[in-house]
Amino acid sequence: MEKSLATLDNGTTCSAWNYSGQRLATGSVDGTLSIFDSCDPASTSFKCTSKARVGESGVVKVVWIPPLFGDAVACIDGNGSSSLWEELAEDAQAVEWKHCKSFQSNSAKVLDVQFGVFRTILKMYVQLVIVFVCSSQVVAYSGGQVKVYELSNPLELKNWQLQAEFQNLTDSVAKLAKASCFSASVSWNPQRGDGQEMSFVLGFNSDTPQLNSSKVWEFDLDHQRWVPVAELALPEDRKDQVFSVAWAPNIGRPYEVIAVATHKGIAIWHLGSNPDTDGRLSVERVALLSGYEAEVWQMEWDMSGMTLATTGTDGMVRLWQSNLNGIWHEQAAFEPAT
Repeated sequence: MEKSLATLDNGTTCSAWNYSGQRLATGSVDGTLSIFDSCDPASTSFKCTSKARVGESGVVKVVWIPPLFGDAVACIDGNGSSSLWEELAEDAQAVEWKHCKSFQSNSAKVLDVQFGVFRTILKMYVQLVIVFVCSSQVVAYSGGQVKVYELSNPLELKNWQLQAEFQNLTDSVAKLAKASCFSASVSWNPQRGDGQEMSFVLGFNSDTPQLNSSKVWEFDLDHQRWVPVAELALPEDRKDQVFSVAWAPNIGRPYEVIAVATHKGIAIWHLGSNPDTDGRLSVERVALLSGYEAEVWQMEWDMSGMTLATTGTDGMVRLWQSNLNGIWHEQAAFEPAT
């Protein structure tokens, strides 16, 4: 029996649950950010509790910041600007969502924003070891640029510092002339193990073939720079435009699992954990999920990293799983409600 969780406003264009699944953020064509909460912890119904006007153009994407840094949401609007909005209560007033930071470029639009949390150990001069907790944000732009911002103080969401800027190329030193990118997709490694550097996968949908293929980027702590350690594409597919990427949570696997969506279908990749002498990680495409006409524009893994949910231009939501023999298949499909 179907049950409604929340009633969204007409014109809602995007939505995102927070990390605990207890709050819902939505964006609308009129530039409104809406926050839904459950008034009763025992209830599964959500009501709109806050609204904020993000801008004049519509909101096309909303992303929650990691909970360690409070309640805040990044919004991308139709003009290609990204802004960060934080929930605040000042001077005993009611809780409000207030603008605290903007990320934009004069020559390019923001296409995607994703947050990651990492920990590094810094040794001070007197051999004092400090655990340093940071949040990183990857911003992909329509000109093909990738910018990584860092935030070290969870109490200062305004103070993001630009850590790196590069293009999605296998040669990290090379640089292309300005490209025209229509969309981009970023996904962080959700569960880094001890001794594992922070990493993310990035793919573009652009008119520049070298940018398109999904690359895994890892932070080289010794040289303080981001380097490409793997390319998730067969030689004949490297020019294909990428619509979406999703890095699966890893619970005990000796390899990582990453999904990449192109016009040919959804490729499931296994990414090795031991680099070769050149620092590259082994990759293997273990499945290509296809057989339907729609393009896939969004993918999400469940918490176990065993089930992949996808949706695209046909409005269908599909669930994919692998059986005990490693064969991937469509487990279920849901049509949009009328």
